[in-house]
Amino acid sequence: MSGGGEGDNVSMASDLPFLGPRQAMELQEFSRKPRHPRVSRTLGDFLQRFGDSTVDDNPPSHQVFEVDRDYVYQPASMPFVLSFRNLTYSVNVRRKIIPSWFRRSLTNGSSGNMMEEKSGTKVLLNNISGEAREGEIMAVLGASGSGKSTLIDALADRISRESLKGIITLNGEILESKLLKVISAYVMQDDLLFPMLTVEETLMFSAEFRLPRTISKSRKKARVQALIDQLGLRTTAKTVIGDEGHRGVSGGERRRVSIGTDIIHDPIMLFLDEPTSGLDSTSAYMVVKVLQRIAQSGSIVIMSIHQPSYRILSLLDRLIILSRAQMVFSGSPTTLPRFFAEYGHPIPANEDRTEFSLDYIRELEGTPGGTKSLADFNKSWQMKNPRISHTSGPRLSLKDAISASVSMGKLVSGSTNVDSNLSSSVPTFANPFWMEVLVIAKRSITNSRRAPELFGVRFGAVLVTGIILATIFWKLDNTPKGVQERLGFFAFAMSTAFYTCAEAIPVFLLQRYIFMRETAYNAYRRSSYVVSHALMSIPSLLVLSLAFATITYWAVGLAGGTSGFLFFLTFIFASFWSGSSFVTFLSGVIFNVMVAYTVVIAVLAYFVLFSGFFISRDRIPAYWIWFHYLSLVKYPFQGVLQNEFDDPSKCFVRGIQVFDSSPLRAVPDEIKLKLLESMSKTLGMNITSSTCFTTGTDILKQSGVTDMDKWSCLWITVALGFFFRILFYFALLFGSKNKRK
Repeated sequence: MSGGGEGDNVSMASDLPFLGPRQAMELQEFSRKPRHPRVSRTLGDFLQRFGDSTVDDNPPSHQVFEVDRDYVYQPASMPFVLSFRNLTYSVNVRRKIIPSWFRRSLTNGSSGNMMEEKSGTKVLLNNISGEAREGEIMAVLGASGSGKSTLIDALADRISRESLKGIITLNGEILESKLLKVISAYVMQDDLLFPMLTVEETLMFSAEFRLPRTISKSRKKARVQALIDQLGLRTTAKTVIGDEGHRGVSGGERRRVSIGTDIIHDPIMLFLDEPTSGLDSTSAYMVVKVLQRIAQSGSIVIMSIHQPSYRILSLLDRLIILSRAQMVFSGSPTTLPRFFAEYGHPIPANEDRTEFSLDYIRELEGTPGGTKSLADFNKSWQMKNPRISHTSGPRLSLKDAISASVSMGKLVSGSTNVDSNLSSSVPTFANPFWMEVLVIAKRSITNSRRAPELFGVRFGAVLVTGIILATIFWKLDNTPKGVQERLGFFAFAMSTAFYTCAEAIPVFLLQRYIFMRETAYNAYRRSSYVVSHALMSIPSLLVLSLAFATITYWAVGLAGGTSGFLFFLTFIFASFWSGSSFVTFLSGVIFNVMVAYTVVIAVLAYFVLFSGFFISRDRIPAYWIWFHYLSLVKYPFQGVLQNEFDDPSKCFVRGIQVFDSSPLRAVPDEIKLKLLESMSKTLGMNITSSTCFTTGTDILKQSGVTDMDKWSCLWITVALGFFFRILFYFALLFGSKNKRK
């Protein structure tokens, strides 16, 4: 285990009498300990002692690490200190109000739109100051809407620097946004995980992203195994995360996995937004116990929490209580009784400290003066009771502190020194572009293999559509009716290729917030995700194209033989490619599944309308011709028509067939032949029953698809697919920001 000695393995029977034997055993690794007790070393220490490049690539599933029993957490002589001064943040709000004259007229039966909008400013943080230190947990408390999450976001650089007023420093130096992303991690309130991956796989993929490739595969596995032990997830390591449709780990275990994915690289600072939200008291205690161990391994841990229990409160080192954007208390949890006693409202002996404090603050919020008097008292109390620093000597510079931390095993980056330029000393991304693409692709394959429903639905839709088209348009002939039926087949076939792509809308929408969490702190590049997403779509699109083309081509009786089939297959694949890219782009700019479906179906309907099938290009009004060239369906539809009718020697209307598209089609053939003789005399040319009236070239001209050749149509279709992938990248770049304005 990565625990810190026998102190962790005490019996829970006396400590937690309300638990049964099984639950007590589960909580062995999370028993209460005194302040700053024996704790686990950093994960870097584990690797230095037990993992190197010669470790077996197939380590045992469970390995017990012997840790020095006398190892006691000793903060660095000059530990990290995160200070924040006078943080203020406000947003503009617009609210609708009812004018007083309208309220008076309500009784008189007046009606109409009497709502007015009034602009105002809402303060979310009001002059907040404090500090958090290495080896400690700082918790931000308060009622809903008090500003807890806003303060966490401000410290984690998730609020635009232009909007946030105040100063945030680390070891006395202004913390740059780029550097903060590298040395910190942020755990969101929601557990954003892939449900079909196991706990071990989830952490391993996180290790692949966050740990550099200079660390061997075996060392990464050893790190994951150590982290599983540290998080208390050994018994569920092989269990899938699960979701509503698949049974998986419990809520507390899921939360610990979320934490594990963000601390795999041993960050210096860890921010958490209400990590105990939605958990029962036991699971919440386990989570905070893990956070205590993370802090005592040499990290700054800052979390928001709604109302901690007595046991959780005993694990916290420092509290900040907010009320309506103001700080009404800052200090150690043990000083709460003295604080309220000096304020004039002592906490009763039989009352829970935090419960009393939050309830009393809520009562003050309902008074005319609010909590202003308590906030003012807190400022004066802080001046009379300044926090005493336990360090001696001059404080290390940020560069030296980070360098020392990296050399001791934290902030794994593949190097052991820090350059003078902090922003470039630790790589922005742990791995090169191509490595990120491979890891994302591997994870995508694992997910697809365990959840094949989406591809199965698409394949089934294409298969059924192909069979229906093959049986309806079975062996079309080269008559005028056959020509019209071919045009109908091509129009529907191309439309099918695009409409079946709409079923891929949920793919990114379901992963969107996972993507935002992972890219917020540079787990991988957005470009890597886009390229991997595109590459992973190609095999499935190729299978769909091959299935559809094989079912329909020979069954319908299309022209061209093998070369014609290959070209038809290529156009089907190009259609799937451009359609999939278009849908992927829309899923990057529209966040609601139902809205995305509505937009995709509507736009594809417009593409089909202007493709040239329902109305030829020559007949489209000039003010709509631009949409004809924007239509994604135009180019593959035009290309397959040219592939079918590009043989000028092939005749489709011969002799008396010229009357088939007129009211004279019901006239007996003998009369039709006499009409041909009359036409011959009138026109001065010999027209017989074998005379060809319409060739493939004529059909292309009549359809208005001669403005470009089939190869141009193919390249344009493929290029449009790449174009929408590029737009998808920019949608992710500008549309998935994790900062408030």
